[in-house]
Amino acid sequence: MASVQLYRLLEAVLSSIGPDTLTDEDIDKLGFFFPSTLVVGALDLIDRDCVIKYNTLWGRSHYQVLGSMGTYVVFPSLAQSPSMPSFCDCPAFSYTVLLSHTHLMCKHVLAARVAERLRRCVERSIGPDELGSLLSRQHSNM
Repeated sequence: MASVQLYRLLEAVLSSIGPDTLTDEDIDKLGFFFPSTLVVGALDLIDRDCVIKYNTLWGRSHYQVLGSMGTYVVFPSLAQSPSMPSFCDCPAFSYTVLLSHTHLMCKHVLAARVAERLRRCVERSIGPDELGSLLSRQHSNM
């Protein structure tokens, strides 16, 4: 498991991004934490508008990322868990983050975090009924 200090360093890098601009220096900093293929994959998801942010009427946000193999539920910021500050239900997260501990997050979580900083999420308002339907579809696909 990655140290809390490493997550804090990554958080500082992510917080320094944007808004609206991603520099070569930002990409180089991300390259310290992730393989270049993961960074490029996350940026590709952002470029293709694959990060969806559902905003509820009561002020909560829920994220989905449209990946190459499916649509994934992403929790980009789990504030109550400093040792596991994010989660994605994709197989890569399960293997590289939870099992082998080789990555801090998957490309879907990174895409959601960077897209949020760059204001590049596809935003949709969602009511209680739509959210219930969305969550039940996601749960039935797991």
